[in-house]
Amino acid sequence: MTSAPLLPLFSMERIVTTYFHARDQLEPINATELIAGLRDGSVVLLDVRPDDEYGLGHLPVAMNIPLRQLEQRLTELPRKQEIVAYCRGPYCALSFEAVAALRAHGFNVRRFEDGFPEWKAAGLPVECTA
Repeated sequence: MTSAPLLPLFSMERIVTTYFHARDQLEPINATELIAGLRDGSVVLLDVRPDDEYGLGHLPVAMNIPLRQLEQRLTELPRKQEIVAYCRGPYCALSFEAVAALRAHGFNVRRFEDGFPEWKAAGLPVECTA
């Protein structure tokens, strides 16, 4: 028996640990907190997935600014409200990158700890624009 199959698993585990868990210092918000923030209007929800994914389904009242367009569209985002960014799930790099970029520009932003698939699977409301 060789140890070769363990190497990719070890590498993936290391990637998850160094990239995602280290970046979770970006204070993720859970679904309960997000729902409360949406109800009281204290958060703006930002979907950073590509337009076509957003059109097929997104969290209610979410605005869509794909990550690749974020730098050019900063003026569309509120400076005085907390922004919550989300994407495809807990291991999707898009929301991590969006939070880091927005914080670098002085925005008050956190990421949703889950993503659209988990939200939908939990039976929570979704909207479609396509």
